[in-house]
Amino acid sequence: MSDPKPLFVVLGVGNGQGTGGATARLFAKQGYRVALMGRDPERLQKFANELNASGGEAAAFPAASYGFEDVLAAFALILTYAWPSGGPSELRVALHNAGYAGPRKGLMDVTAAQLHDLAEVNVHAAFAFARASIEAFRTNALDARGKRGTLLFTGATGSLRGNTTTAAFSAGKFALRSLSQSLNKEFGKENIHVAHVVCDGPIMTDLQLERLPKEFTKDWGTNADIRLSAASIADAYWYLTNQDRSAWTWELDVRSAHEKW
Repeated sequence: MSDPKPLFVVLGVGNGQGTGGATARLFAKQGYRVALMGRDPERLQKFANELNASGGEAAAFPAASYGFEDVLAAFALILTYAWPSGGPSELRVALHNAGYAGPRKGLMDVTAAQLHDLAEVNVHAAFAFARASIEAFRTNALDARGKRGTLLFTGATGSLRGNTTTAAFSAGKFALRSLSQSLNKEFGKENIHVAHVVCDGPIMTDLQLERLPKEFTKDWGTNADIRLSAASIADAYWYLTNQDRSAWTWELDVRSAHEKW
């Protein structure tokens, strides 16, 4: 029987132009099978087709919602999927990259519906994704670096401090950060590496280019000092994945050189 191929699962890839997409591309290039999870079947399949066309091996696994049970159901399909190239897979890296920017409003203007969406992404989906990942990691033998798997969470500055209009956003990111820290403590003893990455500053994506003022983004294409690159964040995730058990990082803070913190 052939050795299992390493599997990378990412929850939250959007249109493939941000952090989730960049990380999927990197892991596909490094020989991982890539499972894409999200709520938009059409965009997931389009991105899977792109990865396959470039020589990777990827498949789309839509979730009906980011509710607890729906995330578990999509994850179960990943773990039983028959990959076209044949042979078994072994989950080695999982990235929770789903995000909910939430309303940039004061407390009195946040709605119940917005709080529901915030909790679904940062709590319900995160707990389900972590549980399914860790259950799969537990079945793995130790790799050359002494780990059974790596669970990554994409965080933000809002996970460390709030501001006048970030009550909702920061509440969600604080929850995600505390979950990752708890899991790091709980499962490190089982040689499962859990890490949280604070992305401090705007990431250069097509969505950001459309949303932010032109005077803010006009130099993004030529000046890497003033914005985060999704590909560079992916490099940080690759670094964390390849850390030896003797010196694991729980939290990594990444920002551009001229970010004002």
